[in-house]
This record gives sequence, structure tokens and C-alpha cells, in this order.
Amino acid sequence: MTRPPTAAQRRVIDAADPVTGRLRGSEAQLDALVKRGLAFRHPRPPHDHFLTPAGHRVRETVEKEPEPATEPATGVFAAHIGGTQEAADTGPARVREVHSAWQGLLELRRMTNPDGATDRPCGWERAHLVQAAALALEAAGHAPEAGGSPGYRVRATPQPEAVAVHAPDGEALRTCAITLEGAGWQVGEYTQPRTRARYLLASPRRV
Repeated sequence: MTRPPTAAQRRVIDAADPVTGRLRGSEAQLDALVKRGLAFRHPRPPHDHFLTPAGHRVRETVEKEPEPATEPATGVFAAHIGGTQEAADTGPARVREVHSAWQGLLELRRMTNPDGATDRPCGWERAHLVQAAALALEAAGHAPEAGGSPGYRVRATPQPEAVAVHAPDGEALRTCAITLEGAGWQVGEYTQPRTRARYLLASPRRV
């Protein structure tokens, strides 16, 4: 890409769905983004347009630039991964936001998994393991550890395509495992050698 996108193209990119990258715009705008390698047209009906990795990078850059907006920037959705000192937002607006993000992720699975399956993770989830697992847990109603309140914590691990999930007790750990398995993850329960604390190791299921 030799030239930055035009102002109109930047508005289309900036308005893309934060989870799926689905675009809305005129055919001319979408075609121009495709030609520039910032978007692609999905081969299956309804042939929606989505951001490419290059398009996502542009979107992230756009979001960091100040602009004379009349409303405060909302930023990109991020699931609660747990372990924060601040209390987690659990109000009605957050519940709606999480539900929308989860539905968007299911649609992304349908659009990007080769067989259109929604019962197992897609490429985006494999590239964003911690966020994907945390979204599955939060969308199912699990509370994250935050502000001194007990809950789940999702952390990256040295193992490829695997995250560690911690919970305050055995029952909470088991319910997290059930949720992740239902969301298409392979889950095993393990014990930390030094602390003897139990935790889950979860990986996106491929078949």
C-alpha cells in the first residue's frame, strides 16, 4: 500500500465491526478497499466484505489518531480477562456489548470456517487466544476476577494454541470447563507443581 486510504475509506474502515471486521459502505468504496488489499469479499452468500489483516492494522492506527468527534471514542471491544485491580463493568450496557460481540464471533466462525461451522473456533480466535477464551466465558455469564472480587483469569501459556484458565475454587473451574467445551475448546484440568493449585489448559478444537 503506497498511499493512505482516503477520508471516506477511513470512515468505512473505522466503522467496521470490532470483532468480525465486517464492512458497510457503497459498492464503490468496498471495491476500492478490496483493490488496495484492505478488504476482501467473502465467496459465500451474502458476499459481505471484511477487513484483511492490513485493513485491521489501518483501523487500529485510525483509532489512535485524535479526531474532532462530538462524542467520546468508545474504543475496540475487549473481553474481561480477569486479574485487574479495578472492578469489572457488569452493567446492562456491558451485557449487551458482550452479547453483541459473541454473536459477531459466531458469525465470523460461520463466514470463515471452511465448512461454515459455528461450533468450533475460527482463525481469529486462534490468533487471539486469551481474548477468545475470555469472551466465551464472559458471554456465558462467568464473572472475572476484578477489584478484589473472585472470578476467572485467562492467561497466555508457552504452549502453542493454549491458554490457562484459573478460578477461585474447583466448582468454578468445572463450570468454566463446561462453558469452554460448549464453545468449541478442548479442555484439560491440571495442577501447578509448586502451588498445587488447579487450573485449566484450553485449546481451540479443530474438528
